[in-house]
Amino acid sequence: MPSDCIPFRDTNYFSSLICDYLDQKAELTPFYHRFPELENFKNQLEEKKDAFSDAHRKVLVKALRAQYKGVDLSDLTAANIEQLEDSTTFTVVTGHQLNLFTGPLYFLYKIISTINLTKQLKNKYPDYNFVPVYWMATEDHDFDEINYFNLFGKKIQWNRKDGGAVGVFDTEGLDKVFDVFSSEIGVGKNAEYLKTLFKKAYLEHTGLTEATRYLANELFGAYGLVIVDGDDRELKRLFIPFVEKELITQEAYKTVSKKAQKLDEAGYKVQVNPREINLFYLSQNSRERIIEKEGKYFVNETDIEFSKDEILKTLEETPEKFSPNVMMRPLYQEVILPNLCYIGGGGELAYWLELKDYFEAVQVPFPMLLLRNSVLVQTQKQAEKIKNLTVSDTELFLKQHELINRKVRQISNIDINFDPQRKHLQEQFQSMYEVAEKTDVTFYNAVKAQEVKQLKGLDTLEKRLLKAQRQKLSDQVKRLTVLQNELFPNQSLQERTQNFTELYLEYGDQLIPMLIKQLDPLQGGFVILKQ
Repeated sequence: MPSDCIPFRDTNYFSSLICDYLDQKAELTPFYHRFPELENFKNQLEEKKDAFSDAHRKVLVKALRAQYKGVDLSDLTAANIEQLEDSTTFTVVTGHQLNLFTGPLYFLYKIISTINLTKQLKNKYPDYNFVPVYWMATEDHDFDEINYFNLFGKKIQWNRKDGGAVGVFDTEGLDKVFDVFSSEIGVGKNAEYLKTLFKKAYLEHTGLTEATRYLANELFGAYGLVIVDGDDRELKRLFIPFVEKELITQEAYKTVSKKAQKLDEAGYKVQVNPREINLFYLSQNSRERIIEKEGKYFVNETDIEFSKDEILKTLEETPEKFSPNVMMRPLYQEVILPNLCYIGGGGELAYWLELKDYFEAVQVPFPMLLLRNSVLVQTQKQAEKIKNLTVSDTELFLKQHELINRKVRQISNIDINFDPQRKHLQEQFQSMYEVAEKTDVTFYNAVKAQEVKQLKGLDTLEKRLLKAQRQKLSDQVKRLTVLQNELFPNQSLQERTQNFTELYLEYGDQLIPMLIKQLDPLQGGFVILKQ
């Protein structure tokens, strides 16, 4: 399958912060540690090796063995888990919510970016081992963000009572979702595989965490993916010193606020602002913020409160009840994993770029940050239509009205550009200005007003001509509109809207191997795959 690549900046779908980061603009250097290039991993390896203890490795491996109990894992995944106990083994991590049936397509691209980077690192540094890790966001409580996926322009949604961390949700009600899903995708070899995958994941597992682990393992276990659930008592025990520091000194708020302010002063949008305490308290059907007031600690929207000694005692006895928010989850991840690099989307990297000083303050190595692969997949029919309509890859990313206007101008047998007429008009008025300068100012102003009026009239005529040509060329306009709507559902990126189901129905079991083969995580551009 041939592929093309265009700069992220040219797509107009990525922020100036991310584009400038990819361009390694000097003003962003203070916000990251090392830029993700293969040569830079040498120093990252040495730094993490010195900082990550054998004791942490033993706890990690023991926890993973327990989490994978009863899971049919591949030989490669089993070997990767055991190798994590070795001081020469490191991870590359991506994280994602527990979206229903993987959610949007970029779930696949995140994990494939992670898998492929570990392969490249192994080739570059053969004396070390590299493990791809998917961090399940089991403690996230934004159920509305994960309870659906889009299929053929429809929203397939799981309706159930909300409340608390989603990882502990049961799978009740997903049988009804399966019925809808099954009827939508029809019959055939690929459809039957997807039905079986959904059924085994969600109807044969009682919890959302277990279902998601099964699903990711089925899709990527053959490539050695290790799936980590951070909602784990023993793993959280490793994090106790950092939680205690957050409760007492509120280090995250102090350091991240200053860093976020510097980003703002540099002209970039701040993705997330820290809270004074960046922790939640987990209880049954609840995940609420911890708030400190006058030396006492309160759990928001509940009657739970602690003295300082009481909350520290609770932390020591039940660390699993303390859940890091978006500002502290990255630190938790880096404390319990021998990690070198985090791979995420633009929004994720934007908040990671606020955290470097915080990591330095708590003396944890800051990982390298890599933007995941972004992909637009074109079927053979779509690629043929694009060729017939003579649309370039870059033009596909234009806003629809801009794309249509540009193509109408290109294919029209009439020149829909009145710039020569504007120039001629301005030249004619220049002689009028020469006359006006010899009279009083009121006449000069009258000439100026008339020039503006006539130039506006030309603008109006140009727009009317363009509209007339759009109507005359309505067939081409319609085909162009339909094509772009197929590739950019709801005028958004395909990867942010479409579920992998549609591509699997087209490509079957060759989909993931094809993506593994085609995607280079260090390529640094938006990939367009054409059949």
